[in-house]
Amino acid sequence: MTLDRLRPLAERLLGPFVDAADRVGLTPDGVSVIAFGFATLAGVAYTLAGVEIDGVGSTPGLYLLGALFVLCNGWMDLLDGALARRQDSASKAGDLLDHVLDRYADIVIVAGLAAGTGAYLIGFLAVTGVLMTSYLGTQAQAVGLDRVYGGLVGRADRLAIIGVVTAVGAVYTAPIWGLTLAGWLLVFLAAVGHLTALQRFYYSTLALP
Repeated sequence: MTLDRLRPLAERLLGPFVDAADRVGLTPDGVSVIAFGFATLAGVAYTLAGVEIDGVGSTPGLYLLGALFVLCNGWMDLLDGALARRQDSASKAGDLLDHVLDRYADIVIVAGLAAGTGAYLIGFLAVTGVLMTSYLGTQAQAVGLDRVYGGLVGRADRLAIIGVVTAVGAVYTAPIWGLTLAGWLLVFLAAVGHLTALQRFYYSTLALP
């Protein structure tokens, strides 16, 4: 179950967006920064969706806005690589920036969900699971293997699930066994994040000489 396998197909659909970004003078690094901006907006929306401010109750409708920002983050994350290939400007520095901003994007999105639900322990477990999944994917490259995208849930899967669940959470607000949908989403991210990291570790050890 990994949408990362569909990345080549998605990139073929990016053509009009790559053309537009190139025409207005955007660079791949600029697109990466914009993608992170969308992730930050998602984190803020998720935080505000679940907290009370000045006596005003939570605003679950903001989960829908957060879901839209998450979708934009994922789309821009595809666009920066496609634009780099179009402009023949791919570089190790750009790849590093992309990976760093992706990790910070993951952190602010999950942190926003945790802040909005008040489930900080579960949020901690979720964000460490997300980071370990990504770490094991790139660490395989560091020891001479191809980058590992496999396992239960890759980044593309994760963003899609976060977007869908939080969009539903905008209209279904009743708690389920004491947790809202956003809370259960954090439980899911914590569980599958660490399991996916262990899967990637196992696959990598099998491939090592």
